[in-house]
Amino acid sequence: KDIQLFVNRLDSVESVLPYEYDAFDFCKDTDERRPSENLGQVLFGERIETSPYKFSFKADKACVKVCTKSYDAGSREDKLKLDFLKKGMELNYQHHWIVDNMPVTWCYIVEGNQKVCNPGFPIGCLVNQEGKPKDACVINADFNKKNTYYIFNHVDITIVYHSGDEMNGMSPRLVAATLEPRSVKHSDEDSPSCEGTPMDIPAEFKSNLKVTYSYSVSTIWLKISKKALPSISPYLLMAQLNFIFFSIMNSLVIVLFLSGMVAMIMLRTLHKDIARYNQMDQVPQADRQESGWKQVHGDVFRPPRMGMLLSVFLGQGTQVFIMIFITLFLACLGFLSPANRGALMTCAVVLWVLLGTPAGYVSARLYKTFGGENWKTNVLLTAFLCPGIVFVDFFLMNLILWVEGSSAAVPFGTLVAILALWFGISVPLTFVGAYVGFKKPGIEPPVRTNQIPRQIPPQTFFTKPVPGIIMGGILPFGCIFIQLFFILNSIWSHQMYYMFGFLFLVFIILVITCSEATVLLCYFHLCAEDYHWWWRSFLTSGFTAVYLFVYAVHYFFSKLQIIGAASTILYLGYTLIMVLIFFIFTGTIGFFACFLFVNKIYSVLKVD
Repeated sequence: KDIQLFVNRLDSVESVLPYEYDAFDFCKDTDERRPSENLGQVLFGERIETSPYKFSFKADKACVKVCTKSYDAGSREDKLKLDFLKKGMELNYQHHWIVDNMPVTWCYIVEGNQKVCNPGFPIGCLVNQEGKPKDACVINADFNKKNTYYIFNHVDITIVYHSGDEMNGMSPRLVAATLEPRSVKHSDEDSPSCEGTPMDIPAEFKSNLKVTYSYSVSTIWLKISKKALPSISPYLLMAQLNFIFFSIMNSLVIVLFLSGMVAMIMLRTLHKDIARYNQMDQVPQADRQESGWKQVHGDVFRPPRMGMLLSVFLGQGTQVFIMIFITLFLACLGFLSPANRGALMTCAVVLWVLLGTPAGYVSARLYKTFGGENWKTNVLLTAFLCPGIVFVDFFLMNLILWVEGSSAAVPFGTLVAILALWFGISVPLTFVGAYVGFKKPGIEPPVRTNQIPRQIPPQTFFTKPVPGIIMGGILPFGCIFIQLFFILNSIWSHQMYYMFGFLFLVFIILVITCSEATVLLCYFHLCAEDYHWWWRSFLTSGFTAVYLFVYAVHYFFSKLQIIGAASTILYLGYTLIMVLIFFIFTGTIGFFACFLFVNKIYSVLKVD
């Protein structure tokens, strides 16, 4: 049977702008077809289409010509085509080919005789005027001309099959595909020979040029058991699992140790506090010397300033929290594996749309608890504030992608579909949740609030709001920054991320750490008789997002080689979306942990 090889968009670690295969002047399939793409694939800019590279099951092929591209030195159109191809080689743009829904991998040897595999391979490479080659050229010593481009116009494709086992009901099946790109100057276009000098393209286009593309196919048969099948793909062997496992265990041990310390201090100290406060009923009024968190019992549930905005953030944060939890849980079960392209993003968007009801309910209920009466403004802000900011940022980034002609630009029809999901499903569900929330009574505090606010005594440096908030984000960020490196690698360095089990564990660790850090700092502030805890609890854990932004900027300058104003703006724009979502997500965790903690300690207190 025939095996279909698909080509995907081309991307680069030096640019955020991916381009369709057709944007470059490569050979095209005469009968070009595009498989239907889901929402996640479109949002991530995947553009899959059939390729002109044809081969069949069990059939080897040697040096098959695909097509010849001619460039006339006098043609402005040809010059533009060749300039775009050169730009692609200069920025190290990578092909991404797919066979049987698996990436065709390029494996090569680096220093230390170590084998490295990539899910893509470069268009070609540039040897600059100083004779220094780009990364893609290092593997070939024949690339020795200065100020010259070398195009990889020939590929040796190796298809690995397992031979099947009819006794166990296994038919022969393709299990991996690798290739080796080569640059070959074909002497005869009609019957090409795939050996010889490299196909060089001078930096100055002064004479006519012809580039012939060709390929070879060889097959390898393996006799393996059914259990061994999933481990064959060389790409999955790339990840440094030992390093990741060690990092996760390191984070887990630190967090568990800190959790134990926090729990022990909190439980012992609180137990003594509550016992001491409750025994004071037996002490004469004149002899009482009260201090600490009991003193602010009449003010601790005083509604916060800007309660409307806080309730809106908490409603949206609840929506994001449930969305992330369900998405990661499904990914752990294997429903959203990388083989199912775009599934993760599609699942997240659909869940966010369907979770409008919890957002509306939480926002309305808390707003009513704060004594708010402008319920119409509350429900409109819940439905439109945070999603509106994200959509405006996304739309502006999309405009830049449109201007640059990138394949990552989301089509107008998809933008309309996203707006339809937002206005047609998410907004009505938010209204329903808000209606239910406003019908319910506000959450009753365990102690009465005094009419006259208590004066807050002078605070030490560490119990002032800003130092506490800055300190609060350090511990949660320390738990996630290792996984953050791999996530940023998967987004910007185009590496496959499939360790969702580890990620789910880090998610649980993050929730615990955010809760504990916020509760601990909240307790210290209440002991210092500062009862303004509502916003502080949200901002303390939410400040983790500021560290996330700082790390993303550090990653941009230290790990990426991105150049160009458009790519830099796109990186910052998409990073700001991540930071906003992470801010309301972590802030919501901290707030509800603190809310439960404060309600609990004042409910067991005997108050006159």
